[in-house]
Amino acid sequence: MTTYFIRRLLLIIPTFIGITLAVFVVMHFVPGGPVERQIMQYQMAAMLDGGTGTPSTGGLTTALPEEAIEEIRRYYGFDKPVHLRYLNWLGNILKFDLGNSYIYQDPVWDVIKSRFPVSVFLGLTGFLLSYLVCVPLGVLKAIRHGSRFDFISSAVVFLGYSVPGWALGTALLVLFGGGSFWNIFPLGGFRPDNWEYLSLVEKVVAQVHHMFLPVLAYMVGSFATLTILTKNSLLENLGQDYVRTAFAKGLNERRVIFVHALRNSLIPIATGLGHVFSLILAGSFLIERVFNIDGMGYLGYTSILQRDYPVALGILVVGSLLMLLGNILSDVIYAVVDPRIRFK
Repeated sequence: MTTYFIRRLLLIIPTFIGITLAVFVVMHFVPGGPVERQIMQYQMAAMLDGGTGTPSTGGLTTALPEEAIEEIRRYYGFDKPVHLRYLNWLGNILKFDLGNSYIYQDPVWDVIKSRFPVSVFLGLTGFLLSYLVCVPLGVLKAIRHGSRFDFISSAVVFLGYSVPGWALGTALLVLFGGGSFWNIFPLGGFRPDNWEYLSLVEKVVAQVHHMFLPVLAYMVGSFATLTILTKNSLLENLGQDYVRTAFAKGLNERRVIFVHALRNSLIPIATGLGHVFSLILAGSFLIERVFNIDGMGYLGYTSILQRDYPVALGILVVGSLLMLLGNILSDVIYAVVDPRIRFK
């Protein structure tokens, strides 16, 4: 088993190179990059200074001297072939240098770290709520399989699964954010403006008050998968021979279900714990946009739109490494909770 995990760790290297190389090449060949944006800004400024009014789009490539354009290319590193640019970028990554943001003019690490609280809060809260709500709900649905409760709860969770989180978030803001109905929750933001002056209890209350609707909108779509997985896994184990043997020995129903059957039913669910690493980048840019939350999802979205390649690639580096490590951790947890598993 040790050999297997060593191979998995070594496979991270070519997988990481393949992911980043593909994204790097696509990004640097997409039109409207930082060079074109910088040239357009210089031309618009020059035309406005000349009193020509609103700048037009004609002749943008010839308005600046060729020497100035080459200087801009050299500044952004676009004067070199794409493979050399990638090798140079990869070398900086090995030095833990993600470069500087084109838009914010700050190191990419600082730009990303400023969004960590939002991502950690959304990710961990969603993770805990998923297991604390969906696992007991799935167990209850399995015990009452075919009942009215099973039917109604299935309809509710699948209805939530079919509704996009951003659409639900918009509806929740209209209902509870001071629209045409109730003014219970704020319209958006991660924390109140007076956060530094609040006591510990007031901070907890304010944080829950601000993030209740975003977390609800973020989590509603994932309830169905985990709930149905728990139910089906428990139903499958309840039909196994060892469960019938336990009943034949005279064990009470509660002990058979919650001690014997449920333990084995949680094995496929426990493997999802390995993805806790990737929770630091959890989030949806649409939900963050609706609730005006400046998190990792919205940062990645805006960095792609604004062609802020260092930030977009920095998020890709962190996200891909966490995902690859999370997959390995899932295998480790699977082998720990199920002694029958032997990786070779």
